[in-house]
Amino acid sequence: MRTTFRMMGIADYITLTNALFGTLSILFIILAVDDLRNPYQSGIRSEYLWAAQLCIIISMIGDVIDGPVARKYSKHQLLGGSLDIMSDCLSFAVAPSLLIFVLFGRMGEATPFWTLGLAIACSWVIAAGMLRLARFEHDTGSSFPWFTGLSSPGNAIFLLSLSSFIWLQPSSGIGPGLTTWECDVCWGVGENKPWGDFLIIPAMFFSGSMMISDRRLSKLKSGIPMWLSIVSLGSLLAGTILQLRYSMGNIRMIEEAAGVGTMVFFGISFLLCVGYIVFGSSICPPLQNDSSE
Repeated sequence: MRTTFRMMGIADYITLTNALFGTLSILFIILAVDDLRNPYQSGIRSEYLWAAQLCIIISMIGDVIDGPVARKYSKHQLLGGSLDIMSDCLSFAVAPSLLIFVLFGRMGEATPFWTLGLAIACSWVIAAGMLRLARFEHDTGSSFPWFTGLSSPGNAIFLLSLSSFIWLQPSSGIGPGLTTWECDVCWGVGENKPWGDFLIIPAMFFSGSMMISDRRLSKLKSGIPMWLSIVSLGSLLAGTILQLRYSMGNIRMIEEAAGVGTMVFFGISFLLCVGYIVFGSSICPPLQNDSSE
């Protein structure tokens, strides 16, 4: 035991804390479930749901911190790379995927096509996240001033902001309310579900594909892009905290809690993340003697 702790630097303890918050997020997701057949009406204890999302966001903040700390205080860390991969996979791939499956799976109400499709999409995000992180570890030490593919925290921001927006949209007064339209092949009965939930599966396949793509995306370390990334994460954090506060008053009826302000925060976070995916390649600083340019 003593030898193990001697191998750890300050940054490793931060990374380990990030992993513990990812684990805590999964525990909150488990506690949130009452009845997966009808999550939008009475099947989810919403305060646990938003607490789980808050834990994922805290892990993101820790992930931002541990890199600079490692470079400054842990020059000879032996466990940092492996710990970082496991922590990021847990917090930014497994936990968000499980959260989305609980929100939109509607097991027992939806057709097997929908539930199985969502399960495959969640599995794809987890597998792509593992591949993304393994490739990142392989590329560690390279001088490239960009990420190859969407980072795992970026994937989590994309999925959490979109799923939160879709989940709360019917109660915000913006757009259509709960839909009851049926599709026997795709969604099943479709009673009391968010109108936009059909966007979740393609969004998950898209974000997973972006993580393992060859697209260059800026690391957002300076200037306006860095500040926009802070706004995106800050908006997701503010919306989650606000929704958690709302849900503490009524742990059963999620749809009664949302306000326009919360929707604005999640919308800003999602749009900035989409903007990063679309334009992030164009703001990558060039490499000297880069023959591919």
